[in-house]
Amino acid sequence: MKGRVVTTSNESAKSTETSGKAPTGKYRRRAIGLAVSAAVGGFLFGFDSSVINGAVDSIQKDFGLNDVITGFTVAVALLGCALGAYLAGTLADRWGRLKVMLLGAILFFVSSIGAGLAFSVWDLGLWRVIGGLGIGIASVVAPAYIAEIAPRQIRGGLASLQQLAITIGIFAALLSDALLAGVAGGADDVLWLGLEAWRWMFLVGAIPAVVYGVIALRLPESPRYLLTKGRTDEAREIFSTLVEADDLDRAVDDIQKAIDEDKEGAKATLRGKAFGLKPIVWIGLTLSIFQQFVGINVIFYYSTTLWKAVGFAESDSLIISVITSVTNVAVTVVAILLVDRLGRRPILLAGSTGMFLSLGAMALAFSFAVTGSNGEVSLPDAWGPIALVAANIFVISFGASWGPIVWVLLGEIFPSRIRGKALGLAAAAQWIANFLITVSFPALAAFSLTFTYGMYATFALLSGVFVFFKIPETRGMALEEAEVTFASKPNKRGKSEVAAKL
Repeated sequence: MKGRVVTTSNESAKSTETSGKAPTGKYRRRAIGLAVSAAVGGFLFGFDSSVINGAVDSIQKDFGLNDVITGFTVAVALLGCALGAYLAGTLADRWGRLKVMLLGAILFFVSSIGAGLAFSVWDLGLWRVIGGLGIGIASVVAPAYIAEIAPRQIRGGLASLQQLAITIGIFAALLSDALLAGVAGGADDVLWLGLEAWRWMFLVGAIPAVVYGVIALRLPESPRYLLTKGRTDEAREIFSTLVEADDLDRAVDDIQKAIDEDKEGAKATLRGKAFGLKPIVWIGLTLSIFQQFVGINVIFYYSTTLWKAVGFAESDSLIISVITSVTNVAVTVVAILLVDRLGRRPILLAGSTGMFLSLGAMALAFSFAVTGSNGEVSLPDAWGPIALVAANIFVISFGASWGPIVWVLLGEIFPSRIRGKALGLAAAAQWIANFLITVSFPALAAFSLTFTYGMYATFALLSGVFVFFKIPETRGMALEEAEVTFASKPNKRGKSEVAAKL
């Protein structure tokens, strides 16, 4: 989004914001505290995206849906997410980061109540689109706010908090699904107030929405946004809690210079000679698309249905989904700890390799699936456990690499003059790619799970090839250094070789 903390001069690299000295004491704690609070938007993202997991079969049964309509109902929220992500930068620059966060919380609250009380598949879809708007907004505003208050030395870790919050949201959604279905005796059984358990799965989403709204009312506004509005004294007061007193003037001056340069480039366009867009924009789009085309959200949207299809009971399927989400949280923590130590590029390459192998194993396992006389699918002998282990290895490989690292890179690679527009477009592309994978899975699964997972494995392989040839290393670089690096071609070791200007 527009208006992020960006330094644009060599001198700015000497400030606390971009110097070699990492913040310590209360300044570090303050930056981490603000980042954690803002990342609650990621929690809503994860919760909303996975809460439907435990409700899919009940929705399909109660509303009498075929596979195509079922897939569309699950995925339709992602269209709202794409629109929300695209609009977020403009709204945040006009109203401020916090008001837009509050708007996202309100939209998600309304969506949770409406979806829980839906009377048909069509109004359920409408409520999910409304929730998607809120989640799309949060998916852009939250990481942008974090980037605006994060010192360079810990920016990768703090930016990764967004993905950690997403994984925790996924875990919370799947855990609540399992608990509600367990208490009711099944997702389609009545729980409280005459409402089925699957409806309560949506209704409980109102709780984190309220929490996010309260946080949005209590966070300080971004100093960068305040400076763009001429509210210098307010910006200095907030910034004084994030940097040492000796560096306050320099840090504020650096941001003001960046803002002035952004104004000069306000009319900058994303258009270029590479199929209508600048090459760096295509890099961001490709990263976003690969992150989704490996099929990760199939695991979190349909895993309960998937494991039921290969012989597990509903209760066991829900528990397996919860265990998978816990694994996802754990490996995301590992990625956060390693991203500023090992770097972005090697983690992505390792993740692509792990995803390719595990998805290939899943494709092989499902090639032995047997369909019974009643239409039920089962995996004979050891192929069921193999598929289960492979699915969790896939989650580990993704959660420790492409999940958090893509968010870090999207915050680093775009030049300041086009950052708002490019980040919004990349986020929108990510949601659209997610929609395409999600809406197509039921029909593809009915056709062939071997083909489906083989397709995802192919995308995982291609993602590694793309990183090897196109993604240089940006670990430890200031934002403007990362921008210049991405204007260059990486050699086989991932080091930049300047080839052309953006």
